[in-house]
Amino acid sequence: MSFPGSGLAKGLAVTLRTMTKRSVTAQYPDVQPDLAPRTRGVIGLFEENCTVCMLCARECPDWCIYIDSHKETVPPAAPGGRERSRNVLDRFAIDFALCMYCGICIEVCPFDALFWSPEFEYAETDIHDLTHERDKLREWMWTVPEPPALDPAAEEPKEIAAARKAADKLAAQQAAEAAAQNENQTENPNQNQNQAQDTEEEGT
Repeated sequence: MSFPGSGLAKGLAVTLRTMTKRSVTAQYPDVQPDLAPRTRGVIGLFEENCTVCMLCARECPDWCIYIDSHKETVPPAAPGGRERSRNVLDRFAIDFALCMYCGICIEVCPFDALFWSPEFEYAETDIHDLTHERDKLREWMWTVPEPPALDPAAEEPKEIAAARKAADKLAAQQAAEAAAQNENQTENPNQNQNQAQDTEEEGT
């Protein structure tokens, strides 16, 4: 059975208890929040990896990705080869007013050109300004956190293994060339000395 004013007394008791505790209010924007590494803030574009395959735009359920490109002819790498054509990216934009942050575009990209960035301070006063072009997406790319370290027992990624193999092969080739040059340099002085001795003997 409650008596008159019991609710007020309970409320004041809670107030008195919390007054003596440290405040947990985050003083944003003076203090930035500590976000999780996999926070879905915005999408960053690594333009060098984009091949304009249009897979992200086709798979987007909101149709909020806009891509324009053109084709350029690449001359043959070797004499007698055939010319190749490649797609050149002209425009890559994302309308974040439509985006629902599902991450499908990032998952389906076969060349790792799209990444999640924890950046979240991109509010605009006009909804039309929420369509960000590739220059802005490129800036957000530098806020993408580094991937977590691999398990020590995990296999080495194929890309790193291939790069290391190519680097080792190049280093071995350079070492062989340097050794061959050293041998030539050591042989040439001996030849020159022998030639000098022969000329001296002929002169005498």
